[in-house]
Amino acid sequence: MATDTATEVFEEHRPVLMGVAYRMLGRVADAEDVVQDAWLRWSGADRSDVREPRGYLVRVTTRLAIDRLRHVQSRNEAYVGPWLPEPYVTHFGDAVPDTAERAVLADSVSLAVLVVLESLSPLERAVFVLREAFGYPYADIATTLDRSESAVRQLAGRARRHVEEKRPRYEVDPAQRRDLTERFIAAATEGDLEGLMSLLAPDVRLVGDSGGRAQAPLRVIESADKVGRFLHGAARKGAGKGAGEVSFRFLEVNGGAALLVLVEGKPDSVFQLDVADGRIQCVYIVRNPEKLLYLAVD
Repeated sequence: MATDTATEVFEEHRPVLMGVAYRMLGRVADAEDVVQDAWLRWSGADRSDVREPRGYLVRVTTRLAIDRLRHVQSRNEAYVGPWLPEPYVTHFGDAVPDTAERAVLADSVSLAVLVVLESLSPLERAVFVLREAFGYPYADIATTLDRSESAVRQLAGRARRHVEEKRPRYEVDPAQRRDLTERFIAAATEGDLEGLMSLLAPDVRLVGDSGGRAQAPLRVIESADKVGRFLHGAARKGAGKGAGEVSFRFLEVNGGAALLVLVEGKPDSVFQLDVADGRIQCVYIVRNPEKLLYLAVD
């Protein structure tokens, strides 16, 4: 296989490899490092006996991601405040034309699901990602992880039960989510506390991720009253401190509508809402500057 052909084959499968690595790691930089390492392995390998490049590359990427995940999890043990995955701008092109399939992929990369996956072991997470997000047969996963098929089935069962127990039951209607996000930001920026409270579920939660590098709650805030007053106060404080021109941009992040807040044209924070029964059930705020680097806009 010629070098240029090897490059073409790898680039063809890069989106899948990035999808596997990001779901495993929850951080774009780590995922890109893993995919780059996979390229180095691929470009330097004897590929004459490789009949299924995609399977080979997914296997290499998964194993590298497991090794990286063990390091990342130990690093996150010292993380300041709540941890959220790095926002990942998702695009669904011709490869995922079916609405139902898109919903499955969007759910597998959502902030809520990735937070739950953080509590799985690296092997459980790998099995869950390959099986639930990409539909790989158990036999193929067993080969990838160098485990027996029965062992992989046990890992899959434990991971699935854990995720089902911990995963919040939120709706993923894009139109409703976008509408509530627009109404949410309007009420917050206009100082409309009553309007803001009307959008929140009674047991709404707010999870802020700053990593200790920006202002954000160091604990999860719960209840409509506490969340509403925090957001109202934060909006008033932000408007009064003269930090610069504030603008907003809607993005599709982790499979759902999200709001990127820019100050003087630079990413300041990302808001995403989880919605059910027409109310906001959870507010995610990512303010860690390191997690906003890939959201820089012209």
